[in-house]
Amino acid sequence: MSRKIALVTGAGRGIGKGIALQLAKNGYDVGIHYSTTADGAKDTLEKVRQLGAKAELFHADIRNVDEIHAMFDEFFKVYDHIDLMVNNAGITRFQPFLEATPEMFDTVIGTDLRGTYFCAQAAARSMVEKGVKGVIINISSNHALGCWPNATFYAAAKAGLDKAGKNMAMELAPYGIRVVTIAPGYTQLPERNWFPTPEALKRRDELFSRIPGGRFAQPWEIGDAVVFLASDSAGYITGTTLSIDGGSLLPVLAENTFIKQ
Repeated sequence: MSRKIALVTGAGRGIGKGIALQLAKNGYDVGIHYSTTADGAKDTLEKVRQLGAKAELFHADIRNVDEIHAMFDEFFKVYDHIDLMVNNAGITRFQPFLEATPEMFDTVIGTDLRGTYFCAQAAARSMVEKGVKGVIINISSNHALGCWPNATFYAAAKAGLDKAGKNMAMELAPYGIRVVTIAPGYTQLPERNWFPTPEALKRRDELFSRIPGGRFAQPWEIGDAVVFLASDSAGYITGTTLSIDGGSLLPVLAENTFIKQ
């Protein structure tokens, strides 16, 4: 069986790296996009190749549509088509609403929403042109539905991404192309120590107690979800969002111990 072909943006670290590795384990050759994490992208490249997959690096600042188009031009010099587009690249910035600046807004919206939108468009255009009944998976966040402090423009980008994905799915369905959004919650990133001090570890225990799943997600778990959603077993799933957050948004009260059982 021939291997399928995927492009994963933001694959130099974290969730993107986890997705790329799980795809490589499950029959995909993988284009590895990065913007600022060159060393991490090279590490992903090496690990993907060790798994027996064909892999190449592709650089672009996806806030710039010309760079997106140039990236796809390079991609199609290596691969003859694309089966799966995973739009994972994103920038996380938090700032109180009263202190947010246009530069902060444009940076996050430009990458998380605008960049994803035009990467999805470029992939979809190729799928339509070549008759590929492909899949586009956009990585959002549970910020699209839940509210956290200082996240107005970040949450707006993710909410916009969720809605854009639904409309993409409706317009692309006649071509046999599916579009699905994944909304992760807190995810343990190997390159980031969330809890570097004893005081932070205490806060971790408190945070974990508020997450019904009792822990953070692992990048490979998001990757496994991508593998399933891109498979024929998920062939009737489109235009929807899968939350992978251990049930973080389920409690209505911050402290549900106030509710008598």
